[in-house]
Amino acid sequence: MNPLLIVAILAIVFGLYIVFAFNRLVSLRTRSEEAWSDIDVQLKRRHDLIPNLVETVKGYATHEKSVFEEVTKARTSAINARSIEQQGKAENVLTDALKSVFAVAENYPDLKASDNFQKLQDELTDTEDKIQASRRFYNGNVRDLNISIEQFPSSIIASLFHFQKKELFEIENPEERENVEVKF
Repeated sequence: MNPLLIVAILAIVFGLYIVFAFNRLVSLRTRSEEAWSDIDVQLKRRHDLIPNLVETVKGYATHEKSVFEEVTKARTSAINARSIEQQGKAENVLTDALKSVFAVAENYPDLKASDNFQKLQDELTDTEDKIQASRRFYNGNVRDLNISIEQFPSSIIASLFHFQKKELFEIENPEERENVEVKF
């Protein structure tokens, strides 16, 4: 067999591998970005529900001003977070602040019986579930991307085309790994 033909075949196979590996990395990066967008949508929904929740609880518990200020501050920090790490930390603080609101609500039976409060509680529970599902979807896509970036030989292609690993969206405090209890 002609050595030139062997070199040409190897060059074509290598070229096809580069195209395949590059396209796979692009696909994984795009899926990760789409998955983050899903989280972002759910977090925005959560952030939009919080002022209504605070106002509803305020109507019954006006003297709990520090709790409401804490929630408002945490919500603002979460909205203004720029990186995935900052977003994760801010959302964890916001979750803790929301726990305080629901703890306050425990002391007000009329509030717990309020239709508006019940609807907000149900919407928030639904949103929390969607955030968890979106987080799992995002982390799965990021995991696949990061593995491809690190595995040989795709790591060479990733390095050549400057693909970067992405951060997982994680909960840092072990206590925060438990579900938010919003049932009364």
